Amino acid sequence: MDTFIQQIINGLVLGSVYALVALGYTMVYGIINLINFAHGEVLMVGALTSWTVVTFLADAGLPGWLLMLISLVAAVIVCSVLNFVIEKVAYRPLRNAPRLAPLITAMGMSLLLQTLAMIIWKPNYKSFPLLLPREPFHIGGAVINTTQVVILVVTALALAGLMYLVNHTRLGRAMRATAENPRVAALMGVKPDMVISATFVIGAALAALAGVMYAANYGSVQHTMGFLPGLKAFTAAVFGGIGNLAGAMLGGVLLGLIESLGAGYIGALTGGVLGSHYSDIFAFIVLILVLTLRPQGLLGERVADRA
Repeated sequence: MDTFIQQIINGLVLGSVYALVALGYTMVYGIINLINFAHGEVLMVGALTSWTVVTFLADAGLPGWLLMLISLVAAVIVCSVLNFVIEKVAYRPLRNAPRLAPLITAMGMSLLLQTLAMIIWKPNYKSFPLLLPREPFHIGGAVINTTQVVILVVTALALAGLMYLVNHTRLGRAMRATAENPRVAALMGVKPDMVISATFVIGAALAALAGVMYAANYGSVQHTMGFLPGLKAFTAAVFGGIGNLAGAMLGGVLLGLIESLGAGYIGALTGGVLGSHYSDIFAFIVLILVLTLRPQGLLGERVADRA
């Protein structure tokens, strides 16, 4: 039972990161029908930017929580500017092109960002400093540390804020109108280009937040660290129903739980043939099953047909 509770905690923490990144995928897809495969690399840039700021200010004598906050703000700014430039340079000229063209461009942008990060930050793994107290809190026989508690709380606040923004603000109404029909929205005074850029910036901010939390939880950063979480977050978005914000949240949390529980019990289920390091296979098993049995995802798809 202790193992089960521990894996639930680990799954919720991991699922929170997936949910934040999946929201970026689903927001962009919901508005312009584009899968931004470079989104995982935005997470990576956020984590490496945070590491750079933390190591630069390491001797300043600042408390750990303040260092993390400063590095998070820096990561959000860098990632937001990066995603804004990516949308304007790589995706906007191809907005009316066949769907294959922006998809290939997104894959190329992913590789380009990985290469640039390798040049700037070098290819070796870097240790992310411990910024928050590591004293564990005991829940039954399971433990959770301060960093994981912060991840869960910050993720809940970020998701609640995003839902409020989309459903109760002018920008949110403009985003929903652009997703419904960009031409009609433009006739009603909405500026689709501005709305699409704002969507990329919001997605980048969430990815930066996820990157900093991922680095703080696992303690290392590297130029390829965003590829696998990005791919799993895309799986989470498809699992929940891509184009649906609630679906992205649900898919991220469920995928984190499935992966964590699978890692905890796969050894016993396979008689020791497979170990916990095979946990990545669960994300892709889920993707195959969803695409085969329910391709619209758990909560369906709320993307309107374009006129």
